[in-house]
Amino acid sequence: MDGETSLEPMLGALLRRPLQALTIQVTDDLARAGFADLRPAHLVAFQHLEVGGSRLTDLAARAHMTKQSMWALVGDLESMGYVERVPDPGDGRARIVRRTERGWAVEATARASVRAFEAAWTERVGSERMRQFRRVLEEFSGASHPGNEPTSP
Repeated sequence: MDGETSLEPMLGALLRRPLQALTIQVTDDLARAGFADLRPAHLVAFQHLEVGGSRLTDLAARAHMTKQSMWALVGDLESMGYVERVPDPGDGRARIVRRTERGWAVEATARASVRAFEAAWTERVGSERMRQFRRVLEEFSGASHPGNEPTSP
């Protein structure tokens, strides 16, 4: 140790704290809107699900999860009526996971929640600092996983 009496939070902790606060707000807002059966883990599937649907293997890869773990999440979401699995028109052996009408309602609610969260933080830190913060996060996101950015909240 170099003589410090306390440890500064590392970058991961600094990034995790606002993400946890956002996740809590989105989950609470979803519950108030009638989606109380969703858990934060389920949101991972929505975050990586493309507008027209995605193959399960692609969802797992984008979420950095095993196919088995993503299969379990998608199975939960399917049994709750948020997604459906349909044949892939480009490959009859494969299936596409896509949102149902209920899944699109979750998407809209989650996006509104994220916008409200961002607006509250913009009010707190100011527009210019928030623009700078977003630019830095976008730069980090692109540098760490080029072409692998989430498509949803």
